[in-house]
Amino acid sequence: MELTLVVLAAGMGSRYGGLKQLEPVGPLGEIILDYSVRDALKAGFNKVVFVIRWGMFELFQDVVGSRYEGLMAVEYAFQELEPLPGGRVSPPGREKPWGTGHAVLAARSVVRGPFAVINADDYYGPNGFNQLTSFLKSTTLGQYAMVGYRLDRTLSNNGSVSRGICRSDNDGYLVDITERTAIVRSDSGIMAEGNPPVQLDGSEPTSMNFWGFMPDLFDHLERLFDEFLEERGEDAKAEFYLPAAVSSLIATSEATVRLLSSSDPWYGLTYPEDRPMVVEALKGLTGRRFSSGVDKR
Repeated sequence: MELTLVVLAAGMGSRYGGLKQLEPVGPLGEIILDYSVRDALKAGFNKVVFVIRWGMFELFQDVVGSRYEGLMAVEYAFQELEPLPGGRVSPPGREKPWGTGHAVLAARSVVRGPFAVINADDYYGPNGFNQLTSFLKSTTLGQYAMVGYRLDRTLSNNGSVSRGICRSDNDGYLVDITERTAIVRSDSGIMAEGNPPVQLDGSEPTSMNFWGFMPDLFDHLERLFDEFLEERGEDAKAEFYLPAAVSSLIATSEATVRLLSSSDPWYGLTYPEDRPMVVEALKGLTGRRFSSGVDKR
């Protein structure tokens, strides 16, 4: 069975201040993505698709994609402002593509079977990949999964973050995802933006954009993206988010999403000040890195 890892890497890291996907964080120059691809490969994924911008292609292929050639199949998909369905054009002032849902849709032509979706700049740990492999080998169309993490393990000590707070039913299926913005630790506990501010206890299952899908998702995304553009296509800042698209499929009973829970820690680079903590945390994982390819420059 072809199991594909779709890596969302088109973003330039506006809060971080640079192309954080290529930031060395391992003792031997590993980037976070090295650890994720290694864990996916070990779990049984045999193909990786990088969703990037055209302008990143040569650099990304040379510095990143070449690391994994010979270990698994490597392909690329390109997320750009256009073309858009129905002959639409981007509104004046639009500079970025249309969000994570649009990024996944961009991979349609190179994904032919079950697939996982991750961010390029997040470390997820092997447990989630192992769970998704088991799930994707036994699931069917319209049955998806998401790996969640405890909220208090996904915060930055260097500023606020936005997170998708998950709610599940008694059978372990995702009911909905509520986007909470400006989440910070404070003297009052963990607080999210709101009027009044929303207090969270830290144990809430949280979406870190770690999904398992069947290829029928692309048909749904195509339709939902068309509807999104019909309603909000003239908004130069509007984004077609993957969690919102999946939530709408749950609400209309077009899909179910099993909420899996990872026991591994999550690490990510949101702010430049996060780097020392990530570097220290990943030191212990160096012995489990790729034996070849990872140090290519």
